[in-house]
Amino acid sequence: MKKPNIAILGATGVVGREITKIVDELNIEFNEIKFLSSAKSAGSKIEFQGKEYTVEEAKPESFDGVNIVLASAGGSTSQKFAPEIVKRGGVLIDNSSAFRMDKDVPLVIAYVNDEDLRKHKGIIANPNCSTSQLMLVLKPLHEKAKIKRLIVSTYQAVSGAGLAAINELTANTKATLDNKEFENVCFKKPISFNVIPQIDVFCENGYTKEEMKVVNETKKILHLPEELPISCTAARVPVYNGHSEAVDIEFEESISPDEVREILNNSFGIKVIDNPENFEYPTTRDASGVDPVFVGRIRKNLAFNNGISLWCVADNLRIGAALNTVRLCKKVIEMELY
Repeated sequence: MKKPNIAILGATGVVGREITKIVDELNIEFNEIKFLSSAKSAGSKIEFQGKEYTVEEAKPESFDGVNIVLASAGGSTSQKFAPEIVKRGGVLIDNSSAFRMDKDVPLVIAYVNDEDLRKHKGIIANPNCSTSQLMLVLKPLHEKAKIKRLIVSTYQAVSGAGLAAINELTANTKATLDNKEFENVCFKKPISFNVIPQIDVFCENGYTKEEMKVVNETKKILHLPEELPISCTAARVPVYNGHSEAVDIEFEESISPDEVREILNNSFGIKVIDNPENFEYPTTRDASGVDPVFVGRIRKNLAFNNGISLWCVADNLRIGAALNTVRLCKKVIEMELY
């Protein structure tokens, strides 16, 4: 099998740098690799596998001869270059929201719905960060007992909003501790010592776009009926990295907390930490910088029939963005879909 030529679009951003690191960690085999960015970042240097690469400005001709593009450069950039990539015979694995709900674009979590990759027409969408960690948890449970109803509350780190948001948390926290005035820019409210119940803009139904991403993407990835009830509340918390989720699931069939633990203990990409008597449960510090989705606080839900409540945390820059992007690249290569 011929090794692909790979390009990383948005290579100098927070997620782009993480993608670069994980390409190395997962031993992705390639013929050539190039790093692309906006004109502002072009010319900067990237060290990769013992070699120094110069970041190039992304232009249509940049994708000549490129087989797979790993993109995390924002929706407008992806929409601009997607036709150029496809026209040149490349496959775009896109980390933005630009194509996620396009009916002709598969939305895929590696090891959850890999077969959907075969439907691609040159573009593959990587789901939203909060959806990504949730799917690895829900898929094996849905296979066992069939989801009937789902309620999710997310507590999302500032790294999900980019480097400027990370810096704002630091600056805002210092200002608060020093009792100084601070003007927040990235968030609608001060983020230091605060919880903000808004991520993205509000929709007509009162939910935010972030919340509706969880609703709609979950149904698309798991092939759930459109009428299946799902609700989400998404909040931004003053944590640098790692998203947390409180998940309440009603199933069609009976399933016990012990069965859930056993299923998840034997599922790909999951690590169960669930011994609350000894204060053993996952926190964002456990998840930062590593691959698994951590699950704990597994218990019978008192409000639902056949209900389970659980807590899950994951590194949002890895499984929520870069890790799944690179895993999809690996799957595309293995399945010879480029």
